[in-house]
Amino acid sequence: MATVLSRALKLPGKKSPDLGEYDPLTQADSDESEDDLVLNLQKNGGVKNGKSTLEEVQDPDSEVEVEVTKQQLSESAPDGYPAEATGSLEQKAASSLMPYLRTAVFLLTMVISMILVLVCAFLIPCPPRDLHNTWNRNLGQEAGGVLFPLELSDVNGDGLPDILLSFTALMNASVLGKTIWTLNPAHLPSGTLAAPAVMLPDLDGDKVGDLVVLAIGETQPDLCFILVSGKTGNPLGGPVKYSINGEGKLIGPQAHITSQGAIYILFGFGNVQAVALRDLFAQARNRDSFPPVLQREEPEWEKRRSVNLSELIDIYSGGVEFLQMVTASDTNCSDLLITTKHNLTLLRGEDLEPRWNLELQDIHSQPAPGYFNADQTLDFMVQAQRNDNMKKMLVVDGKSGLPVWSYDLPCHMQESDALSVMTLEKKSVFLFWADEMQPALQNLEPGPRNKRPGLHHLYLLHPTFSSILLDLTNVTDTVTASAIGINDLQKDAFYITMTTSPTSENQPGLLLVSKLGLRWAMLTQSRMVPLGEHTPKISRGEVRRFLSRLKFIDFPHKF
Repeated sequence: MATVLSRALKLPGKKSPDLGEYDPLTQADSDESEDDLVLNLQKNGGVKNGKSTLEEVQDPDSEVEVEVTKQQLSESAPDGYPAEATGSLEQKAASSLMPYLRTAVFLLTMVISMILVLVCAFLIPCPPRDLHNTWNRNLGQEAGGVLFPLELSDVNGDGLPDILLSFTALMNASVLGKTIWTLNPAHLPSGTLAAPAVMLPDLDGDKVGDLVVLAIGETQPDLCFILVSGKTGNPLGGPVKYSINGEGKLIGPQAHITSQGAIYILFGFGNVQAVALRDLFAQARNRDSFPPVLQREEPEWEKRRSVNLSELIDIYSGGVEFLQMVTASDTNCSDLLITTKHNLTLLRGEDLEPRWNLELQDIHSQPAPGYFNADQTLDFMVQAQRNDNMKKMLVVDGKSGLPVWSYDLPCHMQESDALSVMTLEKKSVFLFWADEMQPALQNLEPGPRNKRPGLHHLYLLHPTFSSILLDLTNVTDTVTASAIGINDLQKDAFYITMTTSPTSENQPGLLLVSKLGLRWAMLTQSRMVPLGEHTPKISRGEVRRFLSRLKFIDFPHKF
Protein backbone atom coordinates (compact mmCIF):
# COMPACT_ATOMS: atom_id res chain seq x y z
CA MET A 1 0.00 0.00 0.00
CA ALA A 2 2.82 2.34 0.73
CA THR A 3 4.33 1.68 -2.66
CA VAL A 4 1.12 2.51 -4.41
CA LEU A 5 0.61 5.73 -2.49
CA SER A 6 4.18 6.84 -3.19
CA ARG A 7 3.60 6.36 -6.92
CA ALA A 8 0.35 8.29 -6.75
CA LEU A 9 1.92 11.18 -4.81
CA LYS A 10 4.87 11.77 -7.14
CA LEU A 11 5.31 15.37 -7.95
CA PRO A 12 5.29 16.42 -11.62
CA GLY A 13 8.72 16.88 -13.06
CA LYS A 14 10.44 14.50 -10.65
CA LYS A 15 12.78 11.98 -12.10
CA SER A 16 12.25 8.33 -11.35
CA PRO A 17 14.83 5.61 -11.90
CA ASP A 18 12.07 3.31 -13.20
CA LEU A 19 10.86 5.69 -15.92
CA GLY A 20 14.19 6.80 -17.39
CA GLU A 21 14.61 10.33 -18.62
CA TYR A 22 11.97 12.91 -17.90
CA ASP A 23 9.49 13.80 -20.67
CA PRO A 24 6.60 16.17 -20.14
CA LEU A 25 4.16 14.36 -22.45
CA THR A 26 5.02 10.96 -21.04
CA GLN A 27 4.81 12.29 -17.51
CA ALA A 28 1.35 13.76 -18.16
CA ASP A 29 0.08 10.49 -19.54
CA SER A 30 1.55 8.53 -16.65
CA ASP A 31 -0.01 10.92 -14.14
CA GLU A 32 -3.44 10.41 -15.68
CA SER A 33 -3.01 6.63 -15.71
CA GLU A 34 -1.90 6.67 -12.10
CA ASP A 35 -4.90 8.72 -11.03
CA ASP A 36 -7.17 6.26 -12.77
CA LEU A 37 -5.40 3.42 -10.98
CA VAL A 38 -6.00 4.98 -7.56
CA LEU A 39 -9.67 5.49 -8.35
CA ASN A 40 -10.01 1.91 -9.53
CA LEU A 41 -8.39 0.61 -6.41
CA GLN A 42 -10.69 2.62 -4.23
CA LYS A 43 -13.70 1.49 -6.21
CA ASN A 44 -12.73 -2.21 -6.10
CA GLY A 45 -12.10 -2.29 -2.39
CA GLY A 46 -8.37 -1.51 -2.01
CA VAL A 47 -5.99 -4.31 -1.01
CA LYS A 48 -7.09 -7.84 -0.29
CA ASN A 49 -4.88 -10.29 1.66
CA GLY A 50 -1.87 -8.05 1.26
CA LYS A 51 -2.19 -7.86 -2.49
CA SER A 52 -3.83 -5.27 -4.64
CA THR A 53 -6.70 -6.09 -6.95
CA LEU A 54 -4.52 -5.28 -9.94
CA GLU A 55 -1.96 -7.82 -8.80
CA GLU A 56 -4.67 -10.49 -8.40
CA VAL A 57 -5.98 -10.27 -11.99
CA GLN A 58 -2.71 -9.47 -13.75
CA ASP A 59 -1.21 -12.28 -15.78
CA PRO A 60 2.56 -12.52 -16.41
CA ASP A 61 1.97 -13.36 -20.06
CA SER A 62 -0.14 -10.28 -20.54
CA GLU A 63 2.65 -8.16 -19.04
CA VAL A 64 5.03 -9.52 -21.65
CA GLU A 65 2.58 -8.74 -24.46
CA VAL A 66 2.09 -5.20 -23.19
CA GLU A 67 5.83 -4.61 -23.02
CA VAL A 68 6.30 -5.93 -26.58
CA THR A 69 3.49 -3.73 -27.90
CA LYS A 70 4.93 -0.66 -26.20
CA GLN A 71 8.33 -1.43 -27.66
CA GLN A 72 6.90 -1.78 -31.19
CA LEU A 73 4.98 1.49 -30.90
CA SER A 74 8.05 3.29 -29.62
CA GLU A 75 10.09 1.98 -32.54
CA SER A 76 7.49 3.04 -35.13
CA ALA A 77 7.02 6.49 -33.68
CA PRO A 78 9.09 9.40 -35.06
CA ASP A 79 12.15 10.49 -33.18
CA GLY A 80 11.40 12.70 -30.23
CA TYR A 81 7.66 11.84 -30.12
CA PRO A 82 6.02 9.00 -28.27
CA ALA A 83 3.54 6.66 -30.01
CA GLU A 84 0.62 7.93 -27.96
CA ALA A 85 1.24 11.49 -29.09
CA THR A 86 1.51 10.50 -32.76
CA GLY A 87 -1.85 8.66 -32.71
CA SER A 88 -3.52 11.57 -30.96
CA LEU A 89 -2.25 14.01 -33.59
CA GLU A 90 -3.50 11.80 -36.44
CA GLN A 91 -6.97 11.54 -34.87
CA LYS A 92 -7.14 15.31 -34.42
CA ALA A 93 -6.11 15.90 -38.04
CA ALA A 94 -8.73 13.46 -39.35
CA SER A 95 -11.47 14.93 -37.16
CA SER A 96 -10.64 18.43 -38.33
CA LEU A 97 -11.28 17.42 -41.99
CA MET A 98 -14.76 15.97 -41.38
CA PRO A 99 -16.68 19.30 -41.38
CA TYR A 100 -15.11 20.23 -44.72
CA LEU A 101 -16.03 16.86 -46.22
CA ARG A 102 -19.62 17.16 -45.03
CA THR A 103 -19.90 20.65 -46.51
CA ALA A 104 -18.47 19.51 -49.84
CA VAL A 105 -20.90 16.58 -50.07
CA PHE A 106 -23.86 18.84 -49.23
CA LEU A 107 -22.91 21.45 -51.84
CA LEU A 108 -22.34 18.77 -54.49
CA THR A 109 -25.77 17.30 -53.80
CA MET A 110 -27.39 20.72 -54.07
CA VAL A 111 -25.68 21.41 -57.42
CA ILE A 112 -26.78 18.06 -58.87
CA SER A 113 -30.37 18.63 -57.68
CA MET A 114 -30.51 22.08 -59.27
CA ILE A 115 -29.20 20.70 -62.56
CA LEU A 116 -31.88 17.99 -62.58
CA VAL A 117 -34.63 20.53 -61.85
CA LEU A 118 -33.48 22.75 -64.71
CA VAL A 119 -33.32 19.80 -67.09
CA CYS A 120 -36.86 18.74 -66.18
CA ALA A 121 -38.15 22.30 -66.50
CA PHE A 122 -36.71 23.08 -69.92
CA LEU A 123 -36.34 19.75 -71.71
CA ILE A 124 -39.46 17.85 -70.62
CA PRO A 125 -42.59 19.42 -72.18
CA CYS A 126 -45.53 20.26 -69.97
CA PRO A 127 -48.67 18.16 -70.53
CA PRO A 128 -51.32 19.89 -72.63
CA ARG A 129 -54.19 21.63 -70.91
CA ASP A 130 -57.70 22.07 -72.14
CA LEU A 131 -57.97 25.85 -71.86
CA HIS A 132 -61.40 26.29 -73.44
CA ASN A 133 -64.50 25.35 -71.49
CA THR A 134 -66.80 26.12 -74.40
CA TRP A 135 -66.51 26.86 -78.12
CA ASN A 136 -68.55 26.71 -81.35
CA ARG A 137 -67.43 25.87 -84.90
CA ASN A 138 -69.47 26.42 -88.04
CA LEU A 139 -68.83 23.61 -90.55
CA GLY A 140 -70.79 25.02 -93.45
CA GLN A 141 -73.90 23.83 -95.22
CA GLU A 142 -75.00 20.23 -95.01
CA ALA A 143 -75.20 18.72 -98.49
CA GLY A 144 -75.92 15.06 -97.89
CA GLY A 145 -76.21 14.60 -94.15
CA VAL A 146 -74.07 12.90 -91.57
CA LEU A 147 -73.53 9.27 -92.43
CA PHE A 148 -71.86 8.07 -89.22
CA PRO A 149 -72.12 9.22 -85.57
CA LEU A 150 -69.58 11.38 -83.80
CA GLU A 151 -66.35 9.70 -82.75
CA LEU A 152 -63.68 10.97 -80.37
CA SER A 153 -60.04 9.93 -80.74
CA ASP A 154 -56.62 11.51 -80.10
CA VAL A 155 -55.49 12.02 -83.70
CA ASN A 156 -52.60 14.46 -83.25
CA GLY A 157 -51.13 12.84 -80.13
CA ASP A 158 -51.54 15.81 -77.78
CA GLY A 159 -53.30 13.79 -75.09
CA LEU A 160 -56.73 15.37 -75.73
CA PRO A 161 -59.53 13.67 -77.70
CA ASP A 162 -60.27 15.04 -81.16
CA ILE A 163 -63.63 15.01 -82.94
CA LEU A 164 -64.02 12.81 -86.01
CA LEU A 165 -66.90 13.63 -88.37
CA SER A 166 -68.00 11.58 -91.39
CA PHE A 167 -70.29 13.02 -94.08
CA THR A 168 -71.81 11.82 -97.28
CA ALA A 169 -71.17 15.34 -98.59
CA LEU A 170 -70.40 18.77 -97.20
CA MET A 171 -70.47 22.10 -98.98
CA ASN A 172 -68.03 24.96 -98.39
CA ALA A 173 -65.70 22.94 -96.17
CA SER A 174 -61.98 22.20 -96.37
CA VAL A 175 -60.42 18.78 -95.77
CA LEU A 176 -57.28 18.40 -93.67
CA GLY A 177 -55.06 15.41 -93.02
CA LYS A 178 -53.13 12.81 -94.96
CA THR A 179 -54.89 9.94 -96.69
CA ILE A 180 -53.30 6.56 -95.92
CA TRP A 181 -55.38 4.58 -98.39
CA THR A 182 -58.80 4.64 -100.04
CA LEU A 183 -61.03 1.70 -100.84
CA ASN A 184 -61.65 1.61 -104.58
CA PRO A 185 -65.39 2.01 -105.26
CA ALA A 186 -65.03 -0.56 -108.03
CA HIS A 187 -64.87 -3.23 -105.32
CA LEU A 188 -68.35 -2.28 -104.10
CA PRO A 189 -71.22 -3.87 -106.07
CA SER A 190 -73.36 -0.74 -105.95
CA GLY A 191 -70.63 1.70 -105.00
CA THR A 192 -72.33 2.50 -101.69
CA LEU A 193 -71.28 1.58 -98.16
CA ALA A 194 -74.14 0.62 -95.88
CA ALA A 195 -72.42 1.30 -92.53
CA PRO A 196 -69.04 2.10 -90.96
CA ALA A 197 -66.27 -0.47 -91.26
CA VAL A 198 -65.75 -2.98 -88.44
CA MET A 199 -62.30 -3.55 -86.97
CA LEU A 200 -61.03 -7.17 -87.06
CA PRO A 201 -57.90 -8.99 -85.92
CA ASP A 202 -55.04 -9.60 -88.34
CA LEU A 203 -56.28 -12.06 -90.97
CA ASP A 204 -53.55 -11.87 -93.64
CA GLY A 205 -50.49 -12.10 -91.38
CA ASP A 206 -49.07 -8.60 -91.94
CA LYS A 207 -49.34 -7.75 -88.20
CA VAL A 208 -51.93 -5.03 -88.89
CA GLY A 209 -55.61 -5.35 -87.98
CA ASP A 210 -58.00 -5.72 -90.90
CA LEU A 211 -61.54 -4.53 -91.65
CA VAL A 212 -64.87 -5.80 -92.90
CA VAL A 213 -67.26 -3.45 -94.71
CA LEU A 214 -70.90 -3.96 -95.55
CA ALA A 215 -72.17 -2.70 -98.90
CA ILE A 216 -75.66 -2.49 -100.33
CA GLY A 217 -76.24 -5.06 -103.05
CA GLU A 218 -77.78 -4.44 -106.44
CA THR A 219 -81.20 -5.08 -104.91
CA GLN A 220 -82.39 -3.94 -101.49
CA PRO A 221 -82.44 -7.31 -99.62
CA ASP A 222 -78.94 -8.14 -100.82
CA LEU A 223 -75.95 -7.28 -98.67
CA CYS A 224 -72.32 -7.80 -99.52
CA PHE A 225 -69.40 -8.28 -97.12
CA ILE A 226 -65.86 -7.33 -98.18
CA LEU A 227 -62.73 -8.12 -96.15
CA VAL A 228 -60.19 -5.30 -96.46
CA SER A 229 -56.53 -5.20 -95.53
CA GLY A 230 -55.90 -2.62 -92.84
CA LYS A 231 -52.40 -2.00 -94.15
CA THR A 232 -53.01 -1.48 -97.88
CA GLY A 233 -56.78 -1.06 -98.28
CA ASN A 234 -56.93 -3.88 -100.83
CA PRO A 235 -59.68 -6.52 -100.61
CA LEU A 236 -58.72 -9.84 -99.03
CA GLY A 237 -60.51 -11.91 -101.62
CA GLY A 238 -63.80 -11.49 -103.39
CA PRO A 239 -67.13 -10.12 -102.08
CA VAL A 240 -69.43 -12.40 -100.09
CA LYS A 241 -73.11 -11.81 -100.85
CA TYR A 242 -76.14 -12.68 -98.72
CA SER A 243 -79.81 -12.27 -99.47
CA ILE A 244 -81.49 -11.68 -96.13
CA ASN A 245 -85.11 -11.43 -95.10
CA GLY A 246 -86.43 -8.66 -92.97
CA GLU A 247 -87.79 -5.13 -93.02
CA GLY A 248 -86.85 -2.09 -91.06
CA LYS A 249 -83.71 -0.39 -89.90
CA LEU A 250 -80.27 -1.67 -90.89
CA ILE A 251 -78.60 -3.24 -87.85
CA GLY A 252 -74.83 -3.45 -87.59
CA PRO A 253 -72.55 -4.78 -88.65
CA GLN A 254 -70.84 -5.44 -85.31
CA ALA A 255 -68.18 -7.94 -84.32
CA HIS A 256 -68.86 -10.21 -81.36
CA ILE A 257 -66.29 -12.46 -79.66
CA THR A 258 -67.73 -15.39 -77.70
CA SER A 259 -66.36 -16.95 -74.52
CA GLN A 260 -64.58 -19.59 -76.63
CA GLY A 261 -62.86 -16.93 -78.75
CA ALA A 262 -65.00 -17.42 -81.88
CA ILE A 263 -65.76 -14.25 -83.90
CA TYR A 264 -69.19 -13.55 -85.40
CA ILE A 265 -70.46 -10.60 -87.43
CA LEU A 266 -73.96 -9.43 -86.39
CA PHE A 267 -76.22 -7.57 -88.85
CA GLY A 268 -79.74 -7.50 -90.30
CA PHE A 269 -82.73 -5.44 -91.49
CA GLY A 270 -85.11 -5.08 -88.53
CA ASN A 271 -83.71 -8.32 -87.08
CA VAL A 272 -80.38 -9.65 -85.85
CA GLN A 273 -78.51 -12.40 -87.66
CA ALA A 274 -74.94 -13.61 -87.32
CA VAL A 275 -72.37 -15.10 -89.66
CA ALA A 276 -69.10 -16.65 -88.52
CA LEU A 277 -66.06 -14.70 -89.61
CA ARG A 278 -64.36 -17.97 -90.56
CA ASP A 279 -67.19 -18.61 -93.07
CA LEU A 280 -66.70 -15.16 -94.60
CA PHE A 281 -62.97 -15.77 -94.84
CA ALA A 282 -63.42 -19.18 -96.45
CA GLN A 283 -65.78 -17.83 -99.14
CA ALA A 284 -63.72 -14.71 -99.82
CA ARG A 285 -60.44 -16.63 -100.20
CA ASN A 286 -61.94 -19.86 -101.67
CA ARG A 287 -60.04 -22.07 -99.29
CA ASP A 288 -60.62 -23.98 -96.07
CA SER A 289 -57.36 -23.11 -94.30
CA PHE A 290 -57.75 -20.47 -91.61
CA PRO A 291 -55.37 -18.19 -89.69
CA PRO A 292 -54.95 -19.00 -85.97
CA VAL A 293 -57.46 -16.35 -84.91
CA LEU A 294 -60.24 -18.13 -86.85
CA GLN A 295 -59.60 -21.66 -85.63
CA ARG A 296 -62.24 -21.65 -82.87
CA GLU A 297 -66.01 -22.19 -82.96
CA GLU A 298 -68.79 -21.59 -80.45
CA PRO A 299 -70.96 -24.73 -79.98
CA GLU A 300 -73.85 -22.83 -78.33
CA TRP A 301 -74.08 -20.51 -81.32
CA GLU A 302 -73.53 -23.16 -83.97
CA LYS A 303 -76.49 -25.20 -82.76
CA ARG A 304 -78.75 -22.26 -83.67
CA ARG A 305 -78.13 -22.59 -87.39
CA SER A 306 -81.19 -23.28 -89.47
CA VAL A 307 -82.27 -26.80 -90.26
CA ASN A 308 -80.87 -26.48 -93.79
CA LEU A 309 -77.45 -25.64 -92.32
CA SER A 310 -77.54 -22.06 -93.57
CA GLU A 311 -74.51 -19.97 -92.84
CA LEU A 312 -76.67 -17.34 -91.10
CA ILE A 313 -77.62 -17.75 -87.43
CA ASP A 314 -80.89 -16.21 -86.25
CA ILE A 315 -80.39 -14.16 -83.08
CA TYR A 316 -83.54 -12.02 -82.73
CA SER A 317 -86.46 -11.23 -85.02
CA GLY A 318 -89.02 -8.47 -85.04
CA GLY A 319 -88.65 -4.70 -85.23
CA VAL A 320 -85.10 -4.31 -83.89
CA GLU A 321 -84.04 -0.68 -83.64
CA PHE A 322 -80.70 -0.87 -81.79
CA LEU A 323 -78.10 -3.52 -80.97
CA GLN A 324 -75.45 -2.93 -78.29
CA MET A 325 -72.62 -5.03 -76.89
CA VAL A 326 -72.61 -4.80 -73.10
CA THR A 327 -69.76 -6.17 -70.99
CA ALA A 328 -71.08 -8.69 -68.47
CA SER A 329 -69.78 -8.78 -64.91
CA ASP A 330 -69.97 -12.58 -64.52
CA THR A 331 -68.30 -13.74 -67.76
CA ASN A 332 -65.61 -12.80 -70.26
CA CYS A 333 -68.19 -12.57 -73.04
CA SER A 334 -70.28 -9.48 -73.80
CA ASP A 335 -74.07 -9.63 -73.58
CA LEU A 336 -76.39 -8.36 -76.32
CA LEU A 337 -78.83 -5.55 -75.53
CA ILE A 338 -81.59 -5.49 -78.14
CA THR A 339 -83.98 -2.55 -78.31
CA THR A 340 -87.25 -2.46 -80.23
CA LYS A 341 -89.96 0.18 -80.16
CA HIS A 342 -91.87 -1.86 -77.61
CA ASN A 343 -89.38 -3.64 -75.37
CA LEU A 344 -85.84 -3.98 -74.12
CA THR A 345 -84.17 -7.42 -74.01
CA LEU A 346 -80.79 -8.49 -72.65
CA LEU A 347 -79.38 -11.75 -74.08
CA ARG A 348 -76.52 -13.73 -72.58
CA GLY A 349 -73.55 -13.66 -74.89
CA GLU A 350 -72.60 -17.27 -74.13
CA ASP A 351 -75.78 -19.05 -75.23
CA LEU A 352 -78.10 -16.21 -76.44
CA GLU A 353 -80.67 -16.96 -73.72
CA PRO A 354 -82.54 -13.91 -72.34
CA ARG A 355 -81.50 -12.53 -68.98
CA TRP A 356 -84.56 -10.27 -68.73
CA ASN A 357 -87.15 -8.46 -70.84
CA LEU A 358 -88.84 -5.09 -70.20
CA GLU A 359 -91.90 -3.95 -72.11
CA LEU A 360 -91.98 -0.22 -72.80
CA GLN A 361 -93.81 1.61 -75.56
CA ASP A 362 -92.43 4.22 -77.98
CA ILE A 363 -88.68 3.75 -77.48
CA HIS A 364 -87.02 5.98 -80.09
CA SER A 365 -83.38 6.28 -78.98
CA GLN A 366 -80.55 4.03 -78.02
CA PRO A 367 -80.27 3.25 -74.26
CA ALA A 368 -77.32 4.79 -72.42
CA PRO A 369 -75.33 2.27 -70.30
CA GLY A 370 -74.00 3.51 -66.97
CA TYR A 371 -73.64 2.73 -63.28
CA PHE A 372 -76.68 3.98 -61.37
CA ASN A 373 -76.70 1.38 -58.57
CA ALA A 374 -73.76 0.34 -56.41
CA ASP A 375 -73.75 -3.32 -57.57
CA GLN A 376 -71.14 -2.68 -60.33
CA THR A 377 -73.56 -3.98 -62.97
CA LEU A 378 -74.33 -1.74 -65.92
CA ASP A 379 -77.74 -0.09 -65.82
CA PHE A 380 -79.49 1.63 -68.74
CA MET A 381 -81.19 4.99 -69.21
CA VAL A 382 -84.09 4.62 -71.65
CA GLN A 383 -86.20 7.35 -73.31
CA ALA A 384 -89.77 6.78 -74.45
CA GLN A 385 -91.22 9.62 -76.56
CA ARG A 386 -95.00 10.06 -76.45
CA ASN A 387 -97.25 11.79 -78.95
CA ASP A 388 -98.19 14.62 -76.57
CA ASN A 389 -94.67 16.10 -76.65
CA MET A 390 -93.80 14.38 -73.40
CA LYS A 391 -90.88 12.05 -72.81
CA LYS A 392 -90.62 9.36 -70.17
CA MET A 393 -87.12 8.87 -68.75
CA LEU A 394 -86.26 5.58 -67.03
CA VAL A 395 -83.19 4.00 -65.51
CA VAL A 396 -83.42 0.21 -65.80
CA ASP A 397 -81.54 -2.04 -63.38
CA GLY A 398 -79.01 -4.16 -65.27
CA LYS A 399 -79.51 -7.24 -63.08
CA SER A 400 -83.28 -7.48 -62.85
CA GLY A 401 -84.52 -5.38 -65.78
CA LEU A 402 -86.80 -3.36 -63.48
CA PRO A 403 -87.01 0.47 -63.43
CA VAL A 404 -85.17 2.08 -60.51
CA TRP A 405 -85.81 5.73 -61.50
CA SER A 406 -88.35 7.40 -63.79
CA TYR A 407 -89.74 10.84 -64.59
CA ASP A 408 -91.84 12.49 -67.32
CA LEU A 409 -90.54 15.64 -68.98
CA PRO A 410 -91.75 17.89 -71.80
CA CYS A 411 -89.78 17.42 -75.00
CA HIS A 412 -90.39 18.58 -78.59
CA MET A 413 -87.06 17.35 -79.98
CA GLN A 414 -87.32 13.85 -81.38
CA GLU A 415 -84.74 11.06 -81.05
CA SER A 416 -82.03 12.84 -79.10
CA ASP A 417 -79.64 10.35 -77.53
CA ALA A 418 -78.95 10.12 -73.82
CA LEU A 419 -75.31 9.71 -72.75
CA SER A 420 -73.44 8.82 -69.58
CA VAL A 421 -69.98 9.40 -68.18
CA MET A 422 -68.40 7.57 -65.24
CA THR A 423 -66.91 9.21 -62.15
CA LEU A 424 -63.98 8.11 -60.01
CA GLU A 425 -66.45 6.71 -57.45
CA LYS A 426 -67.64 4.12 -60.05
CA LYS A 427 -70.97 5.85 -60.52
CA SER A 428 -72.22 7.49 -63.70
CA VAL A 429 -73.89 10.79 -64.44
CA PHE A 430 -76.53 10.71 -67.19
CA LEU A 431 -77.16 13.54 -69.66
CA PHE A 432 -80.22 14.03 -71.87
CA TRP A 433 -82.20 16.72 -73.71
CA ALA A 434 -85.68 17.99 -72.87
CA ASP A 435 -87.67 21.23 -72.79
CA GLU A 436 -87.48 23.74 -69.98
CA MET A 437 -88.99 22.58 -66.71
CA GLN A 438 -90.78 24.99 -64.37
CA PRO A 439 -90.36 26.04 -61.69
CA ALA A 440 -86.61 26.07 -61.25
CA LEU A 441 -85.34 25.92 -57.71
CA GLN A 442 -82.23 28.07 -57.75
CA ASN A 443 -79.06 28.75 -59.66
CA LEU A 444 -75.81 27.24 -58.41
CA GLU A 445 -74.08 30.40 -59.63
CA PRO A 446 -76.04 33.63 -59.08
CA GLY A 447 -76.63 35.65 -62.22
CA PRO A 448 -79.09 36.20 -65.06
CA ARG A 449 -80.24 33.15 -67.00
CA ASN A 450 -81.59 33.28 -70.53
CA LYS A 451 -85.26 32.25 -70.57
CA ARG A 452 -86.80 32.00 -73.99
CA PRO A 453 -89.52 29.72 -75.29
CA GLY A 454 -88.55 26.95 -77.71
CA LEU A 455 -85.20 26.20 -76.11
CA HIS A 456 -83.86 22.68 -75.75
CA HIS A 457 -82.16 22.11 -72.39
CA LEU A 458 -79.39 19.71 -71.45
CA TYR A 459 -80.04 18.05 -68.08
CA LEU A 460 -77.72 16.07 -65.82
CA LEU A 461 -78.79 13.32 -63.38
CA HIS A 462 -76.48 12.02 -60.65
CA PRO A 463 -77.51 8.90 -58.66
CA THR A 464 -76.56 10.53 -55.35
CA PHE A 465 -79.08 13.37 -55.91
CA SER A 466 -81.74 11.46 -57.84
CA SER A 467 -84.50 13.84 -56.71
CA ILE A 468 -83.09 16.82 -58.64
CA LEU A 469 -81.80 17.55 -62.13
CA LEU A 470 -79.11 20.02 -63.12
CA ASP A 471 -79.96 22.25 -66.08
CA LEU A 472 -76.56 22.80 -67.75
CA THR A 473 -77.23 24.73 -70.97
CA ASN A 474 -79.74 25.27 -73.77
CA VAL A 475 -79.82 25.56 -77.57
CA THR A 476 -82.36 26.59 -80.17
CA ASP A 477 -81.18 24.37 -83.02
CA THR A 478 -81.95 20.70 -83.51
CA VAL A 479 -79.43 18.34 -81.94
CA THR A 480 -78.46 15.68 -84.50
CA ALA A 481 -75.53 13.99 -82.73
CA SER A 482 -73.65 14.15 -79.44
CA ALA A 483 -70.67 12.55 -77.70
CA ILE A 484 -68.72 12.77 -74.45
CA GLY A 485 -64.93 13.04 -74.19
CA ILE A 486 -62.57 12.69 -71.22
CA ASN A 487 -59.58 14.85 -70.30
CA ASP A 488 -57.51 12.29 -68.36
CA LEU A 489 -55.04 14.85 -67.03
CA GLN A 490 -57.64 17.12 -65.43
CA LYS A 491 -60.14 14.29 -64.70
CA ASP A 492 -62.77 16.36 -66.45
CA ALA A 493 -65.32 15.61 -69.15
CA PHE A 494 -66.71 17.64 -72.04
CA TYR A 495 -69.92 17.32 -74.04
CA ILE A 496 -69.81 17.61 -77.84
CA THR A 497 -72.99 18.57 -79.70
CA MET A 498 -73.70 18.73 -83.43
CA THR A 499 -76.72 20.85 -84.31
CA THR A 500 -78.46 21.86 -87.52
CA SER A 501 -79.80 25.38 -87.77
CA PRO A 502 -82.93 26.00 -89.83
CA THR A 503 -82.62 27.84 -93.15
CA SER A 504 -84.91 28.56 -96.07
CA GLU A 505 -86.96 25.74 -97.55
CA ASN A 506 -84.71 25.00 -100.52
CA GLN A 507 -81.39 25.44 -98.72
CA PRO A 508 -79.62 22.85 -96.58
CA GLY A 509 -79.09 23.66 -92.93
CA LEU A 510 -75.88 24.87 -91.35
CA LEU A 511 -73.89 22.40 -89.27
CA LEU A 512 -72.54 23.64 -85.96
CA VAL A 513 -70.28 21.72 -83.57
CA SER A 514 -70.13 22.89 -79.94
CA LYS A 515 -68.18 21.92 -76.86
CA LEU A 516 -69.21 22.29 -73.21
CA GLY A 517 -66.93 21.51 -70.24
CA LEU A 518 -69.01 19.58 -67.70
CA ARG A 519 -67.31 20.67 -64.48
CA TRP A 520 -67.28 24.28 -65.62
CA ALA A 521 -70.97 24.11 -66.57
CA MET A 522 -71.97 22.41 -63.30
CA LEU A 523 -70.22 24.95 -61.10
CA THR A 524 -70.76 28.21 -63.01
CA GLN A 525 -74.05 28.18 -64.90
CA SER A 526 -76.14 25.17 -63.87
CA ARG A 527 -79.37 25.43 -61.94
CA MET A 528 -81.20 22.90 -59.78
CA VAL A 529 -84.59 21.58 -60.86
CA PRO A 530 -86.59 19.61 -58.25
CA LEU A 531 -88.51 16.53 -59.37
CA GLY A 532 -91.90 16.74 -57.69
CA GLU A 533 -93.45 18.81 -54.94
CA HIS A 534 -92.33 16.51 -52.13
CA THR A 535 -88.67 16.55 -53.06
CA PRO A 536 -86.44 16.74 -49.96
CA LYS A 537 -84.89 20.17 -49.63
CA ILE A 538 -81.26 20.16 -50.71
CA SER A 539 -79.12 23.24 -50.19
CA ARG A 540 -77.23 24.82 -53.04
CA GLY A 541 -74.00 24.73 -51.04
CA GLU A 542 -74.27 20.99 -50.43
CA VAL A 543 -74.73 20.27 -54.13
CA ARG A 544 -71.95 22.65 -55.11
CA ARG A 545 -69.47 21.07 -52.68
CA PHE A 546 -70.35 17.62 -53.99
CA LEU A 547 -69.98 18.64 -57.63
CA SER A 548 -66.63 20.33 -57.02
CA ARG A 549 -65.20 16.99 -55.88
CA LEU A 550 -66.39 15.03 -58.93
CA LYS A 551 -63.67 13.52 -61.11
CA PHE A 552 -64.57 11.97 -64.45
CA ILE A 553 -62.81 8.96 -65.96
CA ASP A 554 -63.20 6.95 -69.14
CA PHE A 555 -65.35 3.85 -69.25
CA PRO A 556 -63.24 0.73 -68.65
CA HIS A 557 -65.33 -1.04 -71.29
CA LYS A 558 -66.50 0.16 -74.68
CA PHE A 559 -70.06 -0.54 -75.73
